Amino acid sequence: MSNTDLKTSKNETFIGSIDQGTTSTRFIIYDSSARPIGSHQVEFTQFYPEVGWVEHDPMEILESVRVCIAKALDKATADGHNVDSGLKAIGLTNQRETTLVWSKSTGCPLYNAIVWMDARTTSVCRKLESELPGGKSHFVETCGLPISTYFSAVKLMWLMENVDAVKEAIKKGDALFGTIDTWLIWNLTGGTNKGLHVTDVSNASRTMLMNIKTLEWDETILNTLGISAELLPKIISNSEIIGKISKGWPIAGVPIAGCLGDQHAAMLGQACKRGEAKCTYGTGAFILLNTGEEMVHSNHGLLSTLAYKLGPKAPTNYALEGSIAIAGAAVQWLRDSLGIISTASDIEELALSVDTTGGVYFVPAFNGLLSPWWRDDARGVCIGITRFTSKAHIARAVLESMCFQVRDVLDSMHKDAGEMGEVKNEKGEFLLRVDGGATVNNLLMQIQADLLGSPVIRPADIETTALGAAYAAGLGVGIWKEEDILGSNEKAKISTTFHPKLDEPTRKKKVECWCKAVERTFGLAELNI
Repeated sequence: MSNTDLKTSKNETFIGSIDQGTTSTRFIIYDSSARPIGSHQVEFTQFYPEVGWVEHDPMEILESVRVCIAKALDKATADGHNVDSGLKAIGLTNQRETTLVWSKSTGCPLYNAIVWMDARTTSVCRKLESELPGGKSHFVETCGLPISTYFSAVKLMWLMENVDAVKEAIKKGDALFGTIDTWLIWNLTGGTNKGLHVTDVSNASRTMLMNIKTLEWDETILNTLGISAELLPKIISNSEIIGKISKGWPIAGVPIAGCLGDQHAAMLGQACKRGEAKCTYGTGAFILLNTGEEMVHSNHGLLSTLAYKLGPKAPTNYALEGSIAIAGAAVQWLRDSLGIISTASDIEELALSVDTTGGVYFVPAFNGLLSPWWRDDARGVCIGITRFTSKAHIARAVLESMCFQVRDVLDSMHKDAGEMGEVKNEKGEFLLRVDGGATVNNLLMQIQADLLGSPVIRPADIETTALGAAYAAGLGVGIWKEEDILGSNEKAKISTTFHPKLDEPTRKKKVECWCKAVERTFGLAELNI
């Protein structure tokens, strides 16, 4: 789909998009043809209080949103755009599963937000698996998800069991639970002054608490886990007028009209229809295949989840998802913890200085492995090191690790979806759409194509997460129609297609070695003594 195909009757019409990610927040303003005309991005603090723990300060996230909105408005205005009168709505997209509880009377968080990749709830998960019929798969039929440290429900249980302030607020009826979308919307629409306590179907589908068929909180699951429905927000669709932004914000009075979890927003931004897949490379990497109105249960380690629901009365599109916890975060680790590179972008030049990894394989199981392995007992390994190994070989192995993990997920996806997942071009090749910040790395994209043995397509605008949230908001206020957004992908504005160059025998051998490396990670969590 070409952005120039999106038309409105007004020249000065703009849609804003809040993209609240795991390591940074951005606000992007789009014109009526879905072209970005102003943006600002802010990184925020990552807290690691114990091994395997990851936290965010919800107030710092809130302030980052405020700063990004103000700065983006200033930039767009400075470029001659009349944003003050032309901004018709905003959409919101967010890091999923990250969990917090706050006081509805004071608006203050009762504990830091527990981030999606945090592994502190391992004991909670083991206890549930041992007590419930079906073990890890007990809730899969209802919510589409296995019992895992990944999802919000077990994080909420940990807060309820371990944080006195949370326990006390729940007793008093003063506690509100939410993922980051809920926290932001509540504050944007008034906070303690009648702020709206809502979440959308895509974020709700990642809590392990929503019935994936009825799209409502499941009473049986709530009772099993001891979670009160009074804590939970109202579930809404991805595209509808939610409420207006309250006084005190730079865009007061503008309606919030779209909300999606980041991976679902990227799927909409890539215009993925039934049978089409995308991969977003960010802190982690996330591959979603739209299965249409059919919910497909995985037999190969994937998740059944929502794709999107573009309006209260719109049909629900489902997806198969493979979630990879550590992708771009491994590059940040090279930069921040090891000092091998100074900036994230340095990794491409360093990795290009060698032709291969020199036999090195790196598996970034920092807090365990998600799809398709689901091993929270795994920990990272770097194997195949010799006296010949340099930092360049390790850098290249880090890039390969992202691509191997994506291949693992896509192998499972094809097995689960069958012909539905085989979206091919005229040459009979499977095509993978990619987006996210890491895709600017041309070497990474070439490695991905080589290890898949099929083309990788990168759009001109790689920030499809923010774009998807803008699409949902524009649809919610009638700026665009669904056919404008989900039009023919033959019109897609493609900047680069990466074709595989690696021969099949070499590819097969490398995949075999990778699988052996993955197996070495299992059970290493117990060595943390």
